[in-house]
Amino acid sequence: MNSLLTQLSPSITRMIRMDHSHVMTVFHRYKPDLAPQTKEALVGTVSLALEIHAQLEEEIFYPALRAATNNDTVLAKSVPEHDEMRRLIAELRDMSPEDEAYDETFMSLMREVIHHVADEETTLLPEAERVLADQLSELGAQMTRRRMELAAPRAGEIATNTVRAMPTTTLLMAAGGMLAGGYLLKRAFGEKRI
Repeated sequence: MNSLLTQLSPSITRMIRMDHSHVMTVFHRYKPDLAPQTKEALVGTVSLALEIHAQLEEEIFYPALRAATNNDTVLAKSVPEHDEMRRLIAELRDMSPEDEAYDETFMSLMREVIHHVADEETTLLPEAERVLADQLSELGAQMTRRRMELAAPRAGEIATNTVRAMPTTTLLMAAGGMLAGGYLLKRAFGEKRI
C-alpha cells in the first residue's frame, strides 16, 4: 500500500468513529416537520453513508478483526444488523417523503444504527485497538482507498444531497459571502490596474 496514503489516512478505528459521528449528526438534523425535499436529502445522505460504511466494514474491518480474535459474538450479529439497515434503506427509497410511514421508517433506521454503533464503539473498536494495534494505520489506508472507489461513482448524488439538505439560511449566507468576497477582490484588483 502507498506509504503516503498510510501516513495521511486516519486509523481504521478512527475512521469508523468519524463515520458514526457523521451519521449521528445527520440523524439529529432530521425532523418530521422538515420540507419533503430536505427530508429526502437527509435520508439520501444517511443511506449512502451507511451503505458505504457497511461495505467497508464487511470487506476490510470485520475480516481483519475476525482473523485476530476469537470473540465472534458481536461480529456475528454485525452483518445481520447491516442487512436490516439495507432493508430499511430500500424501504425508504421506495417511499416518498410525504408517505405516512416515511418518518417512522427513518426512525426505525435510526434506532437500528444507534444500537449497532453502541455495540461497535463499546466492544469491537476497543478490541480492534488492542488486537490490531500494529495494523490500524494500514487498514485505515485500505479503507480510505476503497472508500474513494465506492464514493467516486456517486459523487454527484453526494453533492446534490449535501446542497439540498443545507438550511436555506446557510445557503444564503454562503452566497452572500461569495458575492461580498468577489466584490472585494474586484475592488482590490480593479483599483490596482491603472
